[in-house]
Amino acid sequence: MDFLFLIAGIAGLWVGTELTIGGALAIARRLQLSEFFVGLVILSIGSDLPELAVAVDAGIKGLIGQDASGVVVGTSIGSVVAQIGFVLGLTGVISYLTLPRSFVLKHGGVLVAATVLLFLVAFDGTVTRLEGIILIAMYAAYVIALMNGENVPEEEPGQLAGGGFRSWVVLMLGLGAVILSSEITVSSVVNIAHSLEISEALISVLIIGLGTSLPELSISISAILKKKTQMSVGNIVGSNILDTLLPIGIAAVISSVAFERHLLLFDLPYILLLTLVVLGFFYKRRGVARREGLVILAIYFIYVLVKLLQF
Repeated sequence: MDFLFLIAGIAGLWVGTELTIGGALAIARRLQLSEFFVGLVILSIGSDLPELAVAVDAGIKGLIGQDASGVVVGTSIGSVVAQIGFVLGLTGVISYLTLPRSFVLKHGGVLVAATVLLFLVAFDGTVTRLEGIILIAMYAAYVIALMNGENVPEEEPGQLAGGGFRSWVVLMLGLGAVILSSEITVSSVVNIAHSLEISEALISVLIIGLGTSLPELSISISAILKKKTQMSVGNIVGSNILDTLLPIGIAAVISSVAFERHLLLFDLPYILLLTLVVLGFFYKRRGVARREGLVILAIYFIYVLVKLLQF
């Protein structure tokens, strides 16, 4: 029964996220934002609502004595790997993805720095409230810099769907669905882990991490079909920066987060390696095409195989 609740929870997260993103994009039309900025900030935040909702719910459980640190950390790491490995690799196989080198250096540099920062704050095995604030502050500084136009590329405003009161209603319905589904998802993972006597983090990395990456996959493929590849890449990069910093940071502010040693010594270095490979393709080869996409997918599936061997 818990597996059915888990599937229902992930499905609810996906539906709620789709509603939230639709409402947010409609509201954003009047702001006349660039495609890259929309992908990097608006879509990435919207599509990462499942991870954020799971983090808040798990943090609250920590306050009442039910440690769900493995769910928070596992979901965050699983989402990062799935997005930059599976989602970006698959979209690269479908279409040629490009970014100017200046953007690779700026935003890719932030992504690498975020991964290193997470490694440093988690090195002692616990992310404290102060360290959580540091993670959140780094993401806030990044977004503020973007909103000030420092890292936003010069391009024509994207033609986004507009809307008024109805868009706000859709947005609120989506948020409500995400909040409810996050509670179902976290509770079911904790129950499954206890019944099978395996790590909550392992289930979160392999199942929730991939499941909560479905919005990014949907957005990226949709953007590619509309010939908006920069929006697709921007969404993935922005989502990974957010997933690396915010979920664990928010959960730690509510209640300290325990960080399992094997996640620190294997998963984070693997994420850094995968990130550097992807950024290297964009910088050296000026993009990710079918061959590069297949290489990225291969690295991702090697990671999944290693994690499966831990069962």
